[in-house]
Amino acid sequence: MTKTVLIVEDDLVNARVFSKILTKRGGLAVKHTENVEEVMQIAQAREADIILMDVSLARSVYQGQAVDGIRITQILKANPETASLPIILVTAHAMAGDRESFLAKSGADAYISKPVIDHQEFVDRIHSLLPQE
Repeated sequence: MTKTVLIVEDDLVNARVFSKILTKRGGLAVKHTENVEEVMQIAQAREADIILMDVSLARSVYQGQAVDGIRITQILKANPETASLPIILVTAHAMAGDRESFLAKSGADAYISKPVIDHQEFVDRIHSLLPQE
C-alpha cells in the first residue's frame, strides 16, 4: 500500500519539486492543495498519511480568516479525528530558535527547511515519520 503525502504549499514550483522527490525517490503518492477546506477534508477522510505544511501560506483562508501553516496545524492537532496525523512544517525563514517556537506553537511533529538540498535525507525524514502498519 503506497503512503500518501499531502503537500500544503502555495508555491507551485516548490510543490512540484517536493512531488518529484517524493514520488521518484521516495516511492510515495502525493496530493497537493493550498485550499484549507480541502486540507481538512483530506485529513478527516484519512486520504493522506502525512502532511508537509508550508508555514507561510500567503493566500490561505479558513472560515473567513487568513491562516498560515502554523494555524492550520493547530486546528488539525486540536481535532481528535486528525490529531494523530503526522505534520511536518516546511519553511524558508528558519532563524535560530524559530524551529522550536514553530514546533511548540503548532504542535507539529517535525520541521524541514527550504530549500531542500539533500533529497535523500528529505525522503528519509518523511519515511521515518510515516505511521507504520
